Amino acid sequence: MEALRAAGRAVLRSPSLARHRLGVSRLRRHRQQLPETWTDMREPLLEGMGFALKYLGMTLVEKPKGEDMATAAIHRIISMARVGPKKFQKVILTVSPRGLSLQDAETKETIENVSIYRISYCTTDKLQNKVFAYVAQNPQSGALECHAFLSPKKKIAQAVTLTVAQAFQVALDLWEAAQAGRNPSVIFGLGSGK
Repeated sequence: MEALRAAGRAVLRSPSLARHRLGVSRLRRHRQQLPETWTDMREPLLEGMGFALKYLGMTLVEKPKGEDMATAAIHRIISMARVGPKKFQKVILTVSPRGLSLQDAETKETIENVSIYRISYCTTDKLQNKVFAYVAQNPQSGALECHAFLSPKKKIAQAVTLTVAQAFQVALDLWEAAQAGRNPSVIFGLGSGK
């Protein structure tokens, strides 16, 4: 569990994160604006917050975290993407305290579910500021993979990063509540806690 705490702290301290409030759309089809204090709200995150993105690709990395590692990995992914087909897969990335769920935007088929415990790092790239990336351990091979996504706007890429950071914190709070034998609904103010 210490790894989860460390990953959460690293994400929250990441210099590439913008530390201001963002008003972002949940999904294009809903066009529902989130309140100004959305980064402090836990209830929407418990359900899962979806973001419409384009999947750029994946590359293997040697380290589980670090800004230099992420920048190099994103550069490799973008270089490979420029050589390949020009049309990127449109996906819905749903962030929750359980992890990330990747779904094809057109067919609604689930592509992958990534446990929050497998994610070691996420960032919005400094140079390619519309690119969001995360590093996770592959459950079969144990290899570290960096996955990158293109967002329509810089604010959305930053919002995804901040939402993943918030998901780390909520997952940690839920885990600590379970360890202490407390009801998580009391912690989040979701009910009477009975």
